[in-house]
Amino acid sequence: MSIKAVYPGTFDPFTNGHLDMVKKASRLFDKVYILIGVNTNKKRSYNTEQMKQAIERSLEEIQIKNCEVVVYNGLTAQFAKDNNIGYMIRGLRNNLDYNYEENIAEVNKLVNPQLEYVYFRAENVAVSSSMVKELNSYGQNVSKYVPPAVMEVIAEK
Repeated sequence: MSIKAVYPGTFDPFTNGHLDMVKKASRLFDKVYILIGVNTNKKRSYNTEQMKQAIERSLEEIQIKNCEVVVYNGLTAQFAKDNNIGYMIRGLRNNLDYNYEENIAEVNKLVNPQLEYVYFRAENVAVSSSMVKELNSYGQNVSKYVPPAVMEVIAEK
């Protein structure tokens, strides 16, 4: 039996912090789904399909083969339930992240009671998608915060 995990996020953009979480998860689980959540109420900064392809290229570059990038419009807990995924991966930068994640976990448990959470400590605590977007909007070089393939997507915009 394959042990599967899902790592959800908007990944707008996908950062080196996200990549660190994927590296950790890929060592523990047989299969990791990187789930790009689509929220129709939020306007994305970067095209979903381009970001998906950039994440896939980033994984190829570092030879991670047990991950699949999926774009999904729905509840993460339902995706996990429908695909027999037992674990959700989340990264924690600080206690505020923990409190936020625990609230979301309670809601997800209502949809999928079997879903277990695995928290990884973030190595790059200052790096976030919001920070990358903010710095980039002021013309700052953000290439050290995102994988090269993602930087290509950012540079195109």
